Amino acid sequence: MNRPQDNTTLRNNSMFLGVFMFMFGFLKYFEPFRTMFEAQITESGMPRLSIPLGKVGELAIGLGLLLPASFRREIPHLYRPIVFVASAGLVVNMGVATYVHVQPEVPANVLPLGVKPPFIPLFVMSLAVVNLYQACRGNGRQIHGQAETARGFGRLQT
Repeated sequence: MNRPQDNTTLRNNSMFLGVFMFMFGFLKYFEPFRTMFEAQITESGMPRLSIPLGKVGELAIGLGLLLPASFRREIPHLYRPIVFVASAGLVVNMGVATYVHVQPEVPANVLPLGVKPPFIPLFVMSLAVVNLYQACRGNGRQIHGQAETARGFGRLQT
């Protein structure tokens, strides 16, 4: 059971994804990214409300991954649940990004790096799935260890 390595993978992956998501969410408020993002949403047929929700969602997911990784020693019992929720949100966010990429009406020149196939969203989604796996795996070990301790303690008293 290589728990320190699991923690390192989760922390590093969370920090990378947090910086990535926060940076791209922040950039979407400025030109030319603002216009490109608006074109992506409009051309894909999604409602206009998706524009501000997408921007705020990316910023929130970025912070949801960065802050727990930065303060994991101060909030050890909240670290994995927060990272799990942020990573699950990232999977949904990248699912929407994949949907936008595959829409024939969305031109490649408004997509990141001008790449039409959804390589970037699928790659980011796979990293988020690694986070989900690592967060669950760590929580399962903690819960299993607590259950073993509780059962062992109960047997000693009876």
